[in-house]
Amino acid sequence: MRRVALTGGIATGKSYVRARLAEHGVPTIDADVLARAAVEPGTPGFRAIVSRFGPEVVTEAGTLDRSALGAIVFADPSARRDLEAIVHPAVRQATDAWFESLDPAVPFAVADIPLLYEVGRDRDFHAVIVTACPPSVQLERLMARDGMTQAAAQARIDAQWPIEEKVRRADYVVDTGGTRDATAAQVEQLLDRLGRERAD
Repeated sequence: MRRVALTGGIATGKSYVRARLAEHGVPTIDADVLARAAVEPGTPGFRAIVSRFGPEVVTEAGTLDRSALGAIVFADPSARRDLEAIVHPAVRQATDAWFESLDPAVPFAVADIPLLYEVGRDRDFHAVIVTACPPSVQLERLMARDGMTQAAAQARIDAQWPIEEKVRRADYVVDTGGTRDATAAQVEQLLDRLGRERAD
């Protein structure tokens, strides 16, 4: 089975591309979902986060206050690295277990991993798909999606590698700067290419 990673910048359409792949029967998994599971109350990840960042990142209901945690880690690179050191090993283990659970006859499966390059996980995959759009479009989408100010949205974008660098390293690129129909057409072409290629 060919292990394929899907990545790109925040708000560049990864979820849309992953959904289109899944509609065509491609097994997919979202690392963000795995990351949320890794820090649910009662997990070692949750306890480690509270130990590192304090009770102010816990809601009155006893769950993780993601907004409070996000405000801390996106303003402090050191804090962000500490959070990643807690979450990423658990996500990596869960992703590997998911690939191993699939039928070996499946030609390829796709894991959506937002920080693939930032954490050096690209070496774990046979190929990488990157979603990309113009920076101005990315910024507008993020502000609209999450209700952020321009400064806050730009800080989130700046916390990741420049999209140009991800595109340079990619095996496949899906340009999401146009319409959804245009993106869907590129996914169709991508599926054709992936279907003709196999893992070494």
